[in-house]
Amino acid sequence: MRILVAEDDASLADGLRHSLRHAGHAVDLVMTGAEADSAVASNEFDLLILDLGLPKMSGLEVLRRLRARQSRLPVLILTAKDGVDDRVRGLDLGADDYLVKPFVLAELEARVRALARRGQSDSAVLSHGSLSYDTVGMVASIEGEVVELSARELALLKILLERAGRMVSKEHLVDHVCEWGEEVSTNAIEVYIHRLRKKLERGGVKIVTIRGLGYCLERPRVN
Repeated sequence: MRILVAEDDASLADGLRHSLRHAGHAVDLVMTGAEADSAVASNEFDLLILDLGLPKMSGLEVLRRLRARQSRLPVLILTAKDGVDDRVRGLDLGADDYLVKPFVLAELEARVRALARRGQSDSAVLSHGSLSYDTVGMVASIEGEVVELSARELALLKILLERAGRMVSKEHLVDHVCEWGEEVSTNAIEVYIHRLRKKLERGGVKIVTIRGLGYCLERPRVN
């Protein structure tokens, strides 16, 4: 997933970024409400982790403006221990979950996994022929045998599985697996896809290249 973290405490923000990157996510960071509002208005993210006590624009205002644009972006708000009223207002404005500071990173990671599953099927496992992908454990397997994939390959696989049978553009893949400032081109995406394709082909899973446009995970044949 591509996650935006809006947090003005530098040490906490750095810890969040490190933890989420370690879990295989692409993470962008902003430190003011104005930056957060601009970022979600002009970029695609899979999750927003939003501190309510941001400078230059409150987190509640960022959330209000986000929902006013009819965005369904999942939002996890971070609140102070005594910020019960803000917590309630945040949920009323459309936040999906909250965490009270201080918190342990393991709990945040669990909340992130839970939000990632919302809007998908009830199962945490995406299946495609002989291929299964556990979105919680972030493990791919073919006929029960684990396939060793890098974090970026797993991110690409998840996107392709969620859109199986449909074309996914290279630009969309770059937007969802890369962070700001990363020098990742569409040519680099071709390399990652090539590696992923080689690892999946033994299971009969085919990633089709649509020349000049993108990629499509071919639907398995029904015998």
